[in-house]
Amino acid sequence: MRLGKWIGIIFLLSIFAFLVPAMASDHGAAVTHDTEQGSTHGAEHAVAETGHGDAGSGGHGGHVNLGEVLPLWSCIPFACMLLSIALFPLLVPKFWHHHFGKISAFWAACMGIPFLIAFKGTALYEIAHIILADYVPFIVLLWALFTVSGGIVLKGTLRGTPIVNTIMILIGTVLASWMGTTGAAMLLIRPFLKANDYRKNRTFMVVFFIFLVANIGGSLTPLGDPPLFLGFLHGVSFFWTMKLMPHMLVAAGILLAIYFALDTYHYKKEGLTSAPVEEGEKEPLKLVGLHNFVFLGGIIGAVLISGIVDWGEVNTFGIHRAVQDWMRDGFLILMGSLSLLTTSKKIYEDNEFSWFPIVEVAYLFIGIFITMVPCLLILKAGLKGELGFLIATVKEPIHYFWVTGALSGFLDNAPTYLTFFNTALGAFYPGMSEAQAVPLLMTETSIYLKAISAGAVFFGAFSYIGNAPNFMVRSIAEEGGTPMPSFFGYVLKYSLVFLLPVFVIITLIFF
Repeated sequence: MRLGKWIGIIFLLSIFAFLVPAMASDHGAAVTHDTEQGSTHGAEHAVAETGHGDAGSGGHGGHVNLGEVLPLWSCIPFACMLLSIALFPLLVPKFWHHHFGKISAFWAACMGIPFLIAFKGTALYEIAHIILADYVPFIVLLWALFTVSGGIVLKGTLRGTPIVNTIMILIGTVLASWMGTTGAAMLLIRPFLKANDYRKNRTFMVVFFIFLVANIGGSLTPLGDPPLFLGFLHGVSFFWTMKLMPHMLVAAGILLAIYFALDTYHYKKEGLTSAPVEEGEKEPLKLVGLHNFVFLGGIIGAVLISGIVDWGEVNTFGIHRAVQDWMRDGFLILMGSLSLLTTSKKIYEDNEFSWFPIVEVAYLFIGIFITMVPCLLILKAGLKGELGFLIATVKEPIHYFWVTGALSGFLDNAPTYLTFFNTALGAFYPGMSEAQAVPLLMTETSIYLKAISAGAVFFGAFSYIGNAPNFMVRSIAEEGGTPMPSFFGYVLKYSLVFLLPVFVIITLIFF
């Protein structure tokens, strides 16, 4: 009964949080409407001319930019979603394990239902847009990579010594830019865990794997990380991101050196002077399920092609999406399905494959995506939003690096990248078209674009939700028996201790 009361109170507060700005926007729209009637043909004529109606303004008389009217506290459901991910696994682990999907749905409803009541058609458009244009392609790509990589298994005798582990992480870091951080992480995490199943201290190994393979390694091409792919779609040339190689080499070099030192320390502390000799004959290393590399190549090719071709748009439930994006999503589903049909069950068993990690990500991230709608709208409103004071301070490369990075560590790094990408274009090339301004941003003021790109990619490693594969790697590791730190434990024990100093060094050298 007490829980029911708290649920009711939270829900009523959520309604209040959205109705107040909705009423304020109603008043502002009415004033604008009355003013325009005295000097123009009026708002009704404007609506008739544009054909927007309720869909464009949430049912109000004037057009409302939600990012300009939403208060910062409309982000409370998003904060509660993050706190649930951070605290529930620690405080009530059994409850969380069985009900994380319901908790995610609850916070999504706390944001979504009051948001719809307050802003009607506009709110429906924003929620539908983030689901169809962001969440669907996000989860389809993750599912395809998770499924295909799960059909590839490394067999043989491989023992995780400090040298072997460092080489495996290095290989993953190199691969991440060419097959995506998700692809590289999903391909290597299971062999990495298997090679170290005899080690006692494995937590730090997986954390550094997330740092390097699931994030920093993806900074050299648009295939590596979603923010860079978004930049590619907006005119940044494919190989321009190779200019981030010095930044990536410094960050990866320092972290790999730290990892090797930590691994060597724990290796000796555990009393190991060499990898244990297994009974029986030593089995040579070999990859099984090699045909899945064909499907993996198909996934990478489909993602790349979708960013090059232009086959027009299609309207789906009022949301305009490029035809090539829908075709890409369909092709990714085909690749994953063919992988399932053509891969032996024995391979999945040998890989200890299960669907739980992708199911957990799907349930949690639908809640994250929906609850962060107000945060993204406020951010996109720029100087006119509640975070205008923050955006107004972004002037130097160091500002772009740290502000883009800080927001990317806890929000979706793709729209954060695009926000400050557009901020830079507006600051340096006002009035120019994107086609004219982007080449200048890549050349004349390239240090700003480097700061935005490095901030978005590198800081994705700062928390579990900073980048999609982080959560999946954590889930696979826990399922395999490796204890992982909590949300706050990850940030406090590892990100602040190891990542933050590295980012300071990157700042001092490059920005």
